[in-house]
Amino acid sequence: MTNPKQRMVRDSMGELMVPADALYGAQTQRAVENFPPSGLQLPSQFIQAIAMIKQAAAEVNAELGLLSPSMAEAIVDAAEAIMAGEYLDQFPVDLFQTGSGTSSNMNMNEVLATIAAGFGLEVSPNDHVNLGQSSNDVIPTAIHLSAAIAIENDLLPALEYLAGSIEQKGSELSSVCKTGRTHLMDAMPIRMDQELSGWSAQIRNGIARIKSVQPRLHQLAQGGTAVGTGINTHPEFATRIAQKLSEHTGLNLAASDSPFEALGCQDTAVELSGQLKVVAVSIMKISNDLRWMNSGPLVGLAEIELPALQPGSSIMPGKVNPVIPEATAMMSAQVIGNDATIALAGQSGSFQLNVMLPVIAYNLLQSIELLGLAARQLADKAIKGFKVNRERLARELKHNPVLVTALNPAVGYLKAAEIAKRAYSEGRPVIEVALEETGLSRAELERLLDPLASTQGGIKK
Repeated sequence: MTNPKQRMVRDSMGELMVPADALYGAQTQRAVENFPPSGLQLPSQFIQAIAMIKQAAAEVNAELGLLSPSMAEAIVDAAEAIMAGEYLDQFPVDLFQTGSGTSSNMNMNEVLATIAAGFGLEVSPNDHVNLGQSSNDVIPTAIHLSAAIAIENDLLPALEYLAGSIEQKGSELSSVCKTGRTHLMDAMPIRMDQELSGWSAQIRNGIARIKSVQPRLHQLAQGGTAVGTGINTHPEFATRIAQKLSEHTGLNLAASDSPFEALGCQDTAVELSGQLKVVAVSIMKISNDLRWMNSGPLVGLAEIELPALQPGSSIMPGKVNPVIPEATAMMSAQVIGNDATIALAGQSGSFQLNVMLPVIAYNLLQSIELLGLAARQLADKAIKGFKVNRERLARELKHNPVLVTALNPAVGYLKAAEIAKRAYSEGRPVIEVALEETGLSRAELERLLDPLASTQGGIKK
């Protein structure tokens, strides 16, 4: 008995049933049945990058006289619909599939062929949509392309925004001096703008690191087809499709210098992930500094007060926690873990093909997305809104025994150490003990022990 909810489809391996309303065909259905659902699928921006490749391929093949203008137009229109966010529910293939991503490539070919057929054409997934291509060059190209677009449009602007927010906050706090800390112990004074300048430098160095990968990330595998030789594609295809994708994205894309490298390994993805990990480490460091500075408010450092965003406890009324730095630290931890996955997957290139492409794509794009979200969240909900407890900072500075470091040139290290120990044990300001222990006048001691002046560096005599 015929099931009205299903229809029969065929491929080179025979017949099978697919849902009646599915736009995909037999190869996608085989993948759905072969790979038990993990609940994880390739992200939409990756699927849309494949559609963009198919669009550009159709245009190039038409220009080269390999595809009729009407057929190319139908494929282009179908691809543009997917790029606009339509039909994304037609890509059910699980993340953990064949290592080349062939199932996802054929899923796209079948969906585009079905949509294009609506224009009254008989469109073949393999012969027309996949013309001059292989999964082995489409999927590596989609990894580079989707990551390049996400970095340019989302991550770099988010990191620039975070760095600028830190710098703006620092400029507002340039007159605020606090106790520096090394080993979590009191150290010489530092201005808050100096402390925050270290954070912004971390982020700006991260931006530079990511940009340093772009020349290799912008090289595309497309045109290498099955093993890098370019079998079954036009000799000009690689160069032309890179030019076409450059026009569509505004990125400076190019055919890979070595299609054999582009197919056989994923070193650029591994490199990019490593730089993303550095940015994650930077964001985690900033987040933890904010947590420490906000700690208290009675028995912690209580140097700053982060914005109160939600109740912090289900049992302790009035408790407020540093939820944004905690969230961004966890996002950073995820990125660091993703890097380990990408590194392991990157070494899984055997001869002419890496066979962990889907998991590289998933983790790389997740890392880019998480860092962009973390950067904006940290800027908007922590950096911009924190308040400084100026009175507490001034009180702590006054009693900071490490201030005696500035007396070293005048009284020597050993004498300065005696003053520091006595000031600490008696709970008195350093300047009062120094008046009793040295022959220096109050005016001279105030000059030497001025916390703000000490932040300028140099030797005071």
